Amino acid sequence: MVKIRLTRMGDKKSPFYRIIVADERSPRDGRFIDAIGTYNPLTSPAEIKIDAEKARMWLSNGAQPTDTVKSLFVQQEIIPAGKRPPAKTGKKSADKEG
Repeated sequence: MVKIRLTRMGDKKSPFYRIIVADERSPRDGRFIDAIGTYNPLTSPAEIKIDAEKARMWLSNGAQPTDTVKSLFVQQEIIPAGKRPPAKTGKKSADKEG
């Protein structure tokens, strides 16, 4: 399966990420198919540069974004924000007493 994920660049304690398209079996910083953007979390606000056309093309071809990349896509309005599932609480329901 093809994934859209982050690969780490930059020096020690100063991370910089590329947003890449890679086979899910390849290592984090290993071979990739295509680079579609960058993400710098150290700037304020975080600097996100994504080629929206390439991202939409890969999504339409079936590539699955990781959770982090998905949130970056939502911030950049490449994909619409979906409804989140209800939060799980530690409370037990009243139906299961006894």
